[in-house]
Amino acid sequence: MKKIILFLFATFFALSQAVSAQEKTANPEKYTAHNKGKMFVFWGGNRESFSKSDIHFKGPDYDFTLYDVMANDKPKGWHVDYLNPSRMTIPQTNLRIGYFINDHYNISIGLDHMKYVMIQNQNVEIAGVVGTSYPDYAGVYLPSGNHTIDMTDGTFLKFEHTDGLNYINTEFSRVDDISKIFKIRNTDKFQVNITEGVGAGILYPKTNATLLDKERHDDFHVSGFGISAKVGLNFTFFKYFFIQTELKGGYINMNDIRTTNNPGDSASQHFLFLQRIIAFGGIFSL
Repeated sequence: MKKIILFLFATFFALSQAVSAQEKTANPEKYTAHNKGKMFVFWGGNRESFSKSDIHFKGPDYDFTLYDVMANDKPKGWHVDYLNPSRMTIPQTNLRIGYFINDHYNISIGLDHMKYVMIQNQNVEIAGVVGTSYPDYAGVYLPSGNHTIDMTDGTFLKFEHTDGLNYINTEFSRVDDISKIFKIRNTDKFQVNITEGVGAGILYPKTNATLLDKERHDDFHVSGFGISAKVGLNFTFFKYFFIQTELKGGYINMNDIRTTNNPGDSASQHFLFLQRIIAFGGIFSL
């Protein structure tokens, strides 16, 4: 009896394995069902918004702060430069490469190439001291004195991070397939994912500045740090290609900005930013 039971059990197990194999052949597992071990890369563009910020300038014979300075980005729109290898770093761009440590979570490193341009046509409040070395602007500006300065003609200050406001960062993100919501069955043809993540990194801007009629300065310099969070939608086509849209906001603190050729001159500022990103990429198994 024992042998018969063992024989029946072995026969049942063999039949169940055969049925399972047939089901897998008839309904093979989708490539998009799992992400663990896959790598991805994307390239795209962005638009940005910035909060007002106080900018502190200091150097030989001056130490002052400009309050509530407004700035814009510098968009190029839909342009062939995004695809031209010799010019693709000129527009506002996003480059990212990452790896899925499991089906839902990935870690990535990227460059958010933003552009920050101080609006020239504005009057801002000033407080601090400008010494007699700069006779056109010399004075003691008391915080309570409601002193303003007109920056329209650019002789006092031009200030922008246009090559650019480079946020080099690492992100930790989660991805979830939400294709079922849209009744998509074959995700190997088309898949919809939602992604959320947090990131942190350094700011490596190339600051284009003229200050107090000094010679223009434009050089790369590690200037501070940033933190960020994002949410986005990922649309994957034919398993390997995707379009990803993101809203990404964060905080930037730059406490060591180069403003002139003299290393004794510097500036500092901190502000919030919001990016709207659209990117094109690919995902593949190692």
